[in-house]
Amino acid sequence: MKQQFKRVTAMGLGLVLTGGLVSACNPASETGSEEAAQHAAADSHAAAPEAEQAAPPPGVTGEGEGGIVVEDASEDPVVFGSALAVAEAHVIAAREAHAVGEIDSAGEMFAHPASEVLFDMEDTFRELGVEPFEDMFLDASAAVFNGASHDEVVERTDAIIAKLRDVMGSAPDNGMSETRIAAAISADQIDRAVDMYRIAQDNPAYGPYLDGYGFYHAGKTAFEGHEAMIEQEMPEAAARIRAALALLEQAYPSAAPQESYPMNRAELNTASTQATLAVLR
Repeated sequence: MKQQFKRVTAMGLGLVLTGGLVSACNPASETGSEEAAQHAAADSHAAAPEAEQAAPPPGVTGEGEGGIVVEDASEDPVVFGSALAVAEAHVIAAREAHAVGEIDSAGEMFAHPASEVLFDMEDTFRELGVEPFEDMFLDASAAVFNGASHDEVVERTDAIIAKLRDVMGSAPDNGMSETRIAAAISADQIDRAVDMYRIAQDNPAYGPYLDGYGFYHAGKTAFEGHEAMIEQEMPEAAARIRAALALLEQAYPSAAPQESYPMNRAELNTASTQATLAVLR
């Protein structure tokens, strides 16, 4: 299965972490390096036993945070939309982390999509006529590290999500219905949320959990925005997605750091796989 390796570039997380924004806010903080280590651990999770892996929709690998096969994104609306959903998941996580006082994590979450998704999508965006918009993420990250209020964080999050919705209007048309696209994107985000929960169980750390929290909510948003249509056109998929989201609601009760990760991973993996298979039927 193809996998895109994420690159941290000067315009991405590296700009925020090495450009002095973190140290300017908290010179003694080790959170930045800790979070980076957690994300590196998250990226290595592909070695998990094959039996535990949920089958992702075609064109996406289901590999945690990134895993977008970007060479397919200019032709496949599910791949294109999944990339945008990954970006949305991060800003949701950033907003909610900020709400519970996890400021450094919030700032980093805003920055991650620039290097994890948007950089690799540049050629696709250019081909489809989408103007670059990664500055919205980096500006939000910088604002957090510079002491932005939560109201400002919410405002920036809303603006980014509105932009992502607008960009989705440029998705390629391969004949797939809007309903099936939304269901497939939801299943993809569910798969990522389950992956991140497994990582958090194996290597307890806040970063993977927060990623998974964002993926869960991005998957829930994708489903709920088209729920009536999915129910009508794909009733089995609707039921399976609901069941998986119900389990993830228990797995991700809030954006705050958790003391334990008690959910049954086999149950989560089965629910995710069943949702994906139902979408693919």
